Amino acid sequence: MLRLVFHACIIAVLTALTQLGGIAWALSRLFRRPLLPFALLYTGLSLAAIWLAPLTGRTALSCFERGPLQVQSWFYCATNRTYVTPELKTVLEEAAERIAEGYPGTQTLVLDANFPFLTGFPLLPHLSHDDGEKVDLAFYYADAAGDHYSGQVRSPIGYFAFEQGPTNCPDALLSLRWDLDWLQPLWKTFELEPQRNRLLVKTLAGDPRVAKIFIEPHLKQSLGLTSDKIRFQGCRAARHDDHIHLQL
Repeated sequence: MLRLVFHACIIAVLTALTQLGGIAWALSRLFRRPLLPFALLYTGLSLAAIWLAPLTGRTALSCFERGPLQVQSWFYCATNRTYVTPELKTVLEEAAERIAEGYPGTQTLVLDANFPFLTGFPLLPHLSHDDGEKVDLAFYYADAAGDHYSGQVRSPIGYFAFEQGPTNCPDALLSLRWDLDWLQPLWKTFELEPQRNRLLVKTLAGDPRVAKIFIEPHLKQSLGLTSDKIRFQGCRAARHDDHIHLQL
């Protein structure tokens, strides 16, 4: 019984993390030595998803092409978290090209997007990333002198390195608004690069295909942004002063 519960927990965790990992783990139990079959099954399912997802209206952002739009970490590729609708992919590519035109050599980094299949299947911990029309982008950073750090972010996966600023949100236990104060000293001491971040958000806000952009109010103010599309996500949702949330 305990063995069954153990494997059920692994399947649940892998499904929540990668969508396809739970299937691979369950099938690997058919083999006497399951670890290698699991790795092969998971790799096969993930590669198959690249070809099958377009049949359901989603496409994978490339983890191999080099250009102005890049997936920030191989973690997102390995866990099948890079899928978007073709329309959102076009929006991202055009925005990244616009930034690279204004600031040659700039890479726009994609964080979490969506899983390959099933509308309504959330990409945890992002409850809204469930239809291929949402994506998170990393901020652009610079050193103290204002020189841009190309393709770099403050934390290993681009999240949880918060830009501190005033907030009206009270402390709450039942909330995804994590401050993670104990983590902050571990991250790189980069500063936000205002010109590129301002241009990116303005470009996205000016795109008629874009419906909403979430960043913290103090960043909207400090970057001089005014579009009504730029909104506050609320006090119970995750903070958005470590990344930009975009949705169609």
